[in-house]
Amino acid sequence: MMQIRVEKRIVVSKGFNASIRIFTLLLSLVLVGILFAIYGINPLEAYARIFMNAFGSEFGLSETIVKMLPIGLCATGLAIAYKARVLNIGAEGQLILGAMAATWIALYSNIPSSLVGAVMLLAGFAAGALWAAIPAVLKIKLNVNEVITTLMMNYISLELLDYVLTGPWKGPSQRGFPLTDPFPSYARFPLIGGTRIHYYTLILLLVLAIILYVFMSRTRIGYEIKIVGSNPEAARYAGINVSKNILTVMLISGGLAGIAGVGEVAGVQGRLIENISPGYGYTAIIPAWLGGLNPLAALLASFFISGLMVGSDSVQVSLRLRASFVDVFNGMILLFFIGSEILTRYRILIEARGRKIWI
Repeated sequence: MMQIRVEKRIVVSKGFNASIRIFTLLLSLVLVGILFAIYGINPLEAYARIFMNAFGSEFGLSETIVKMLPIGLCATGLAIAYKARVLNIGAEGQLILGAMAATWIALYSNIPSSLVGAVMLLAGFAAGALWAAIPAVLKIKLNVNEVITTLMMNYISLELLDYVLTGPWKGPSQRGFPLTDPFPSYARFPLIGGTRIHYYTLILLLVLAIILYVFMSRTRIGYEIKIVGSNPEAARYAGINVSKNILTVMLISGGLAGIAGVGEVAGVQGRLIENISPGYGYTAIIPAWLGGLNPLAALLASFFISGLMVGSDSVQVSLRLRASFVDVFNGMILLFFIGSEILTRYRILIEARGRKIWI
């Protein structure tokens, strides 16, 4: 008779964590390759096209970096929240609120033009952080599940965006389309020549990822966040203010998503549009977990995931795939990494005929 038992792992090495994540990534790519084969497409050819289109040309590499900017900002922030086991699913809405705050500064404030860029970034951070603070307070005061509240607030942010674009902020020069007027030149972030990479946001992303890494690994607050994530009851017993740490990580993750929104309106689009984010906040969940909730690793994972998105978009046209296939591709990777998180925390014992096998 076969018995299966699940036990919590007492010690988990960094090497084991890394090997599990690499294995699950490869396994997800194998299964997506099977889907390619079902469609009658050679998986090796498809993957070769994806990687060449994303990383093998100057245009593809620049577009990968353009997508990495919002995804990376959201992912590094989410990594901090998830480290405290605060499951913020609201980066999409927080990004939208940051974009809206930046738009108000660019088009409707009387701030001197020399200060507009800096104030847009501060306003975007504040808007995203305040939007994230609402579910944080609900969790702290009423123990409301943050997964539900952050997810629902994404839909509220979409309705707010629709309201301003079809109402008070609709650009008079846009002939009825739900768009704002273009930002003035002083409210646009400069681009690296010949690309759409807005280097203010790029520099900010790299600096913030390093700061957050140091914050989590070298500061007392970072240590407390880890303790809260591993065992909230033990944290309370040790005198750690769990509520303060929950609010802190939500403010950080929401603020970084807000900055991502600023980059999209001031760097890429030059105005506020209806589809300011094609799901960057949701996509960022994947590299946050893929990077093992480490800000620097999450940034590298964001670059990789962004490349897969750019490459998948290109093969969608060249190989005549449905648009939903890209969503299946990303969803498969996320599903497997959720599974890998379980394997890093628990081990499975299979016992049959007197033999024991540990997984």
